[in-house]
Amino acid sequence: MSARTNRKGFATRPADPEQWIKAGPPPKGDEAATNTARLTIDVTPELRGRIKIAAFRRGTTVADMLRELLAREFPPTSGDGE
Repeated sequence: MSARTNRKGFATRPADPEQWIKAGPPPKGDEAATNTARLTIDVTPELRGRIKIAAFRRGTTVADMLRELLAREFPPTSGDGE
């Protein structure tokens, strides 16, 4: 049997969860220029499946489809700074 390598930090909890949430994911490529925040919601497995199928049929990703849906549903209003 081979020895396990120590992958410290791979699946460990952050020391300061609030700061970790505010920091968001590390920027990649063109995304480094945009300011993003991660949003997590709980849905049933059935709803998740329907969302994934809808995204596939539309030729897009679930994330892109949901971003567009949320932007339509919650447009910027005066005073939002956007």
